[in-house]
Amino acid sequence: MDQDPELSGRLAKNIKQLREARGLTQQQLAKLAGVPRATWAHLESGVANPTLGVLHRAAAALQVSIEEMLSAPRATCQLYPRDTLPTRSPGQAVVRKLLPDPIPGMEIERIEIPAGGRMTGVPHTPGTREYLTCEKGEVQLVVGGERFALGVGDVAVFRGDQRHSYNNPGKQVAVGYSVVLLARVI
Repeated sequence: MDQDPELSGRLAKNIKQLREARGLTQQQLAKLAGVPRATWAHLESGVANPTLGVLHRAAAALQVSIEEMLSAPRATCQLYPRDTLPTRSPGQAVVRKLLPDPIPGMEIERIEIPAGGRMTGVPHTPGTREYLTCEKGEVQLVVGGERFALGVGDVAVFRGDQRHSYNNPGKQVAVGYSVVLLARVI
């Protein structure tokens, strides 16, 4: 079977980068993987056509999955300007997603409420938990008919499957962060 040069090149680049990030020599990693140093050198050169066993030992030595060793390279950093992240305006608040990529089972948002403003939360599925922290100003959380006043640095944890709302009783803009852990569906 012919060797895929693109796949070999990705494997070589990833293995070398992972080894160097750990500050190890080829000799040290070859020993950890239980393969000859020449085999490791061939893996990093892109000319190797390793067996599944060699790939498994290399992945174990690097403490990564085989999939990660074979994955396409990613940029070292990707910048998402503020205006490129999804934003919505429920009530008088501005809610912005904090992360550009979804995390399964989790939502993380920044909530900005003007002085005297209010936002009604939408109840989530049963078993959902929400964490709300106040970064600036003051946020009044109403959940299950009870009121909770959050100042800077305070955190409230509540069931997200019930009616809730956020108010800003202060005279300046309030900023909070909401982390919602969605209920697992089995």
